Amino acid sequence: MRRIDAIAITIGVFIFGGLAYVGFQFVGLDSQKAGIWSQALLVAGLMGWLFTYIFRAVGKKMSYHQQREQYEIAFLQKRLDELSPEELAKVQADIDKE
Repeated sequence: MRRIDAIAITIGVFIFGGLAYVGFQFVGLDSQKAGIWSQALLVAGLMGWLFTYIFRAVGKKMSYHQQREQYEIAFLQKRLDELSPEELAKVQADIDKE
């Protein structure tokens, strides 16, 4: 995620909170109760995002982990392709020993 994306998301969350506040006031809540409910809505959204983040981090489904895994696979494949047939046979023999 780029920095501008993070800034846009942050501004969007604040706008959503303001619209929720105005919406709760429009429904008939006084300003104090509308503020409490809009904050509760934002905290619930934050907690939901936090739980999805934790599950992605624990499950290693984040983009960094996926990019690193793809890089390691590509690196090892390149090294394997560079081996001569004799070196490849030797590596295969070592693997068969184990």
